[in-house]
Amino acid sequence: MKWIGGRAPQCALGGSIEPRAENGHALDAYVEMGSLTKVVTGTLLMQMVRAELVGIDDQVARWLPMVPGETKTTLRQLAEHTSGLSRLPKLPAHTDPRDPYAAFGAEEFIQVLHRLDELTERPPGAATVYSNLGYAVLGAALEAAGKAQYEDLVHRYVLAPLVIDEITAHPAEDRVLTGRDWRGRPRAPWTMDGPILPAGGLWATPRAAAALVTALLVDRALGEPAPSWQIAGELRWHNGATRDASVFAAAFPGTTDWVLVHRLGGRPVRTDSEGLDLLAAARKAPEREDAKDKDRAS
Repeated sequence: MKWIGGRAPQCALGGSIEPRAENGHALDAYVEMGSLTKVVTGTLLMQMVRAELVGIDDQVARWLPMVPGETKTTLRQLAEHTSGLSRLPKLPAHTDPRDPYAAFGAEEFIQVLHRLDELTERPPGAATVYSNLGYAVLGAALEAAGKAQYEDLVHRYVLAPLVIDEITAHPAEDRVLTGRDWRGRPRAPWTMDGPILPAGGLWATPRAAAALVTALLVDRALGEPAPSWQIAGELRWHNGATRDASVFAAAFPGTTDWVLVHRLGGRPVRTDSEGLDLLAAARKAPEREDAKDKDRAS
């Protein structure tokens, strides 16, 4: 696919807009979800709680016995970013900055788990500190409790009940859409299918990601939204970014006002702004229609 006019490929879907893909983006191509993956992981946690496979206040060490007993962090705290863990794991010295998580494999992750008490920067529950490491640990605990791989659990407890496909950690190469370098050549995405997967490694087509957002926030098909969603007043939202992709998803629960924006390249903050602008326009639309109706009646 060719980028058009040098502008960032972008797509947008929402409750009051026609789905659109611009500048080489596509609604049916797989793109990186980045940290929107955390919403899936948090929903998986709540589904496994409902299935009585885990307790939301279980301590991590119950499911990951290599974690030091002094670590009192719970699954709830991991999901809510109140675990006190650092934002990122300490990456190996040989890490390639062009692919930072490729060197964070199973062996490195086990070493982190053995030292998890040392990586807790604040007492669990004391403060909110966004942590990718926390979600890697949460995913590992859920795998141990569910006796299955993360992606299998996600399909069984989240995607299958919602009848959503086109969300995976390993999309077919001929359907993948990634960023491009200055010559217009596709750039290799980050390797995020190891321990960091539950924090940011899922891929989705924009139409599937939109179906996920509406199912979880608008229809509440799986109950109350998971604690992984960020909250601003009535708004539930989450964003995500990798080196070359960014996404913003949000909704006002109980309404049809929702949006999902995905962009390839450019600054992630622009993606957030695009999404918020679309939501603001959607909230004002009924007021404009009411005004038009009053003008017609006068």
